[in-house]
Amino acid sequence: MGTTNEKTRYSDAELQEFKDIILEKIRIAKEELTSLTSTLSNSNANGTDDTAGTYKTLEDGSATLEKEQINQLAARQKKFIDNLDAALVRIENKTYGICRETGKLIQKERLKAVPHTTLSIEAKNKQY
Repeated sequence: MGTTNEKTRYSDAELQEFKDIILEKIRIAKEELTSLTSTLSNSNANGTDDTAGTYKTLEDGSATLEKEQINQLAARQKKFIDNLDAALVRIENKTYGICRETGKLIQKERLKAVPHTTLSIEAKNKQY
């Protein structure tokens, strides 16, 4: 490991490999986001006008809670997509995969698992 010619950045081929992974993750994340937002707009259409008042109130309460949860999921998904988009920019700048704390390359395995990360395991562990 401790060779003098230690890599300071990933090769273009490796960056392309990460780009493909990220683009696929963005595609899936956008699909999930679309399904979350359509769930939100559809849940308004399922009106239960013919049910008893008490039951309706209970149902409204759980529907509101569910809506909040879906909104949170959607917000998290949007943030994830933004982070992945930012990672694509770093690929274009050829700064992708470089830890913002240590300046060293982030391990390939970590990037494949968390492609939008900007911290190496080393730096992440120091945060705790």
